[in-house]
Amino acid sequence: MTAPRHSDVITRAASTKASRSCAFGPPQNCRTRKFAETRFKRDCLAEYAEVFKTVCVDAAYYTFPSQQYLESMVNQTPDDFLFRLKVTDTITIRKFPNLDRFGAQAGKANQNFFNADLFARAFLKPCEAVRSSIGLLMFEFSRFWPTDYEHGRDFIADLDKFLGQLPTGWPYAVEMRNRNWLKPEYFECLARHQVTHVYNSWEAMPAVGEQMALPGSRTNPDLVAARFLLKPGGKYEQAVKAFEPYDRIKEENPEARAAGRALIAEGQAAGPKHRTFIYVNNRPEGNAIPTIAAMIEADAG
Repeated sequence: MTAPRHSDVITRAASTKASRSCAFGPPQNCRTRKFAETRFKRDCLAEYAEVFKTVCVDAAYYTFPSQQYLESMVNQTPDDFLFRLKVTDTITIRKFPNLDRFGAQAGKANQNFFNADLFARAFLKPCEAVRSSIGLLMFEFSRFWPTDYEHGRDFIADLDKFLGQLPTGWPYAVEMRNRNWLKPEYFECLARHQVTHVYNSWEAMPAVGEQMALPGSRTNPDLVAARFLLKPGGKYEQAVKAFEPYDRIKEENPEARAAGRALIAEGQAAGPKHRTFIYVNNRPEGNAIPTIAAMIEADAG
């Protein structure tokens, strides 16, 4: 009898959990739907953690997380489960977009951009209680425009100052959306502070494999991270329209799969002290579970 491949086990287990958690949408019957939504909110993380070892928490991007909120998530997962938290946009946005959620601040300059004291007080302090469960604290910087920074070197100077003011010992990471700023000076800045560059597959960014090939891009020898969010050159709205309801692969992305495999192999070769975080959503191909399975196939031997 042939043993099942690791990727097949992951695919079957993840598909089972998705079905049990109603991951593709609760039923249409009102009473059943209400029950399914309640059960999903209550159980989805615990069931997810039976298969996977880490998860992205984007909710922290929209509001500073409370200790109670963080503890409630950690209490649903095993001791070796790690969370990647996206740092609240109050710290990372230079000018608030003209969106309703920003209210009276919309369109105005953000006075708390790169505010290290606020970050330590409002973000890091609640994290202290669950520090052992945090694998990555990611600063996501949406694309900056010339009205924000005329030159990339000006951003790097501000970033360098900010990172130098942060409490040390935390697994910090930076995700950039300005492809032309992926220069040696940027990578040197991150390396100086032992901060990880997040390889990210996004609209106007180079493919993950191209970013990996950039000299100096591995800015933290002990921590590597990648996010496969969208095929480079594509548009978010187009991907949503093309791939919904995210129930199967609709367009294979060989470059993303190859980059994922390469990162896994590199992490395994680096030894047990090295950590590699790879996050995949549904929009690179249409369904994240088979994409992940394809990335880990090489590990199955």
